[in-house]
Amino acid sequence: MEEGREFQLPETMTDDEIARLGILVSEVPHAPLPLPRYACEIMLIGITDDEVLERALRNSAPHPPFYQPGSAASRREGATAVYWWNLLALLLAPGPGHRRSRSMAESAGKRPPASAPASSGMATKLSIVLFVTLSVLLYQQLQPPPPKICGSLNGPPVTAPRTKLKDGRHLAYLESGVQKMKAKYKVIFVHGFYSCRYDALPISPEVAQELGIYLLSFDRPGYAESDPDPAPSEKSIALDIEELADNLKLGPKFHLIGFSMVGEIMWSCLKYIPNRLSGVAILGPVGNYWWSSLPSNVCRDAWYQQLPQDQWAVWVAHHLPWLTYWWNTQKLFPPSSVIARSPLLLSEEDAMVRKKLGLRTYTPTIRQQGDYNSLHRDMMVGFGKWDWSPLDLEDPFAGGEGKVHLWHGAEDRIVPVGLSRYISERLPWVVYHELPKSGHLFPLDSEKADAIVKSLLLGDQ
Repeated sequence: MEEGREFQLPETMTDDEIARLGILVSEVPHAPLPLPRYACEIMLIGITDDEVLERALRNSAPHPPFYQPGSAASRREGATAVYWWNLLALLLAPGPGHRRSRSMAESAGKRPPASAPASSGMATKLSIVLFVTLSVLLYQQLQPPPPKICGSLNGPPVTAPRTKLKDGRHLAYLESGVQKMKAKYKVIFVHGFYSCRYDALPISPEVAQELGIYLLSFDRPGYAESDPDPAPSEKSIALDIEELADNLKLGPKFHLIGFSMVGEIMWSCLKYIPNRLSGVAILGPVGNYWWSSLPSNVCRDAWYQQLPQDQWAVWVAHHLPWLTYWWNTQKLFPPSSVIARSPLLLSEEDAMVRKKLGLRTYTPTIRQQGDYNSLHRDMMVGFGKWDWSPLDLEDPFAGGEGKVHLWHGAEDRIVPVGLSRYISERLPWVVYHELPKSGHLFPLDSEKADAIVKSLLLGDQ
């Protein structure tokens, strides 16, 4: 048999034998790589076709798991698969100590030895593939899922009245108290972290009627039934509040009350829409530890009053905001204790308030559009990089037409009281109320809620 001559398959060969003889060039069209080493045997001069067939069948690799004998097309596919299967087996075969037949040794002896760089090159390629694969998997873990927009296909239903903003987003809202047209005071309440429009300040019906209070609460962007803001900031929520008031025709001015995580957004409203405000009450406000003009000792004392896991969660939200979603969903480290709703955060009074309120049946709807667009973005904005500080603000009510009230519980285990104390000392136009026995949930107590709204609307008496 001459080297390079096309080998003709005997007509008596079975499909199984043809597949095992997948090393022939005539059955592997345009094979881009050289034949396996033992293929050289069947090209040796002086042996018959029967010997070629016998040797090839004897030396061929086992069937690949995806081979199935059948038509001529499947025979060609099987031959091609076996060719690559044999080549892979040879690449992974042991080194010089591996036992080979004499004919294979003779054939190999006629070839130049494989160079070391070839093995090194293969290791480099495998390393690159592994690196790319791990990078893709890591990227997928860091990316939050898309939000489940209310009213969209496969999204939660819309059950609340909503108003449309200029950019096309919707805000869901809830009205309570006296009728808007008959109200003496129009008050907008902005809920805190892990809350929604139903968590409005629990003003008693008697006080609402007595003072003529119309109370408007709404789902902040990404919470419950309000559309997420694709680019939220401390300024954007202030402008959302202004547009909400305009859409619902609250008039040129209104009072504003914000709780917890939104406490710091109240400072944004004082900066960006002061001309629309008649007065502001800030309740148990979260502070940004990186605000300029805050002394390091004040920040340090407040920082270490947090649980270690909250220190890490806040640090990530500020320095690595793109990691916030992963950090609060992974299982390797404890996430934010506030998101986990840890009982360690409750003071004695907080535990009593929560027990009195009972189970919030609407809790599942709060995060129904996804944690990232509600809880995580709250953290990214609240603890993000601000280019200004509340300590830089001037009195928005210098003419005496309104007041800014700041309330904080001395036993607050969620938001350390130290920052509020310092801010109230630095800003003499802020009326500060510290509740010595209260924790973080004091605004949810109806008696304290009545005291808060009376102080805001009537002044301290």
